[in-house]
Amino acid sequence: MNELSSTDNTVEQADALIIDTGCANISSLKFALERLGYKILVSKESADIRNAKKVFLPGVGSAEYAMAGITERNLFDVITELKQPVLGICLGMQLMTKHSLENNIDTPCLAVIDTQIDKINAAEHIRLPHMGWNTLTNIKVSPLFDGISEQDYFYFVHTYCAPVSSHALALCDYGQNFSASLQQENYYGVQFHPERSGKSGAKLLKNFMELC
Repeated sequence: MNELSSTDNTVEQADALIIDTGCANISSLKFALERLGYKILVSKESADIRNAKKVFLPGVGSAEYAMAGITERNLFDVITELKQPVLGICLGMQLMTKHSLENNIDTPCLAVIDTQIDKINAAEHIRLPHMGWNTLTNIKVSPLFDGISEQDYFYFVHTYCAPVSSHALALCDYGQNFSASLQQENYYGVQFHPERSGKSGAKLLKNFMELC
């Protein structure tokens, strides 16, 4: 089996690490990566995270709760000082920004990507949360999106979003244009769930795993 745990002391053997922040449902991401043939370690240990080849930051729930978990586990400095490729997924991407206004609370976040999070400014006929399959637009040339086009669909579940900015790798239109993917230096983020996005999501995960 490809499953690894921190007790195996095998971070060197793992192809990537998923950060256990205490607020993420990581099973589907782990299984999606294992189906692609990768060995995945799940850990909250600072040494494991620092030494991992690739790092995933998933997230569910609220930014306030997630950041409290990161702080309680003493992971803030660990995450913000990483030099290897890091991919934030859904709330994980939002946590990479400077702050989130989720639930009308200004929550300071990791600030590794110079943007912020606010509620989707949807028209009356647009339901929230944004839940379902959507295509992307304005996809920049990036190794993360190699082989992915505006005809590919990805699965979204969110009510808050990052605005269009210079850090956007791709946009999505749901009542407004918002950043469906972000990058600043070695930090990447996607608002959608690649682990739940079929072949398109698997392609993006594989692209991330092949980043230098």
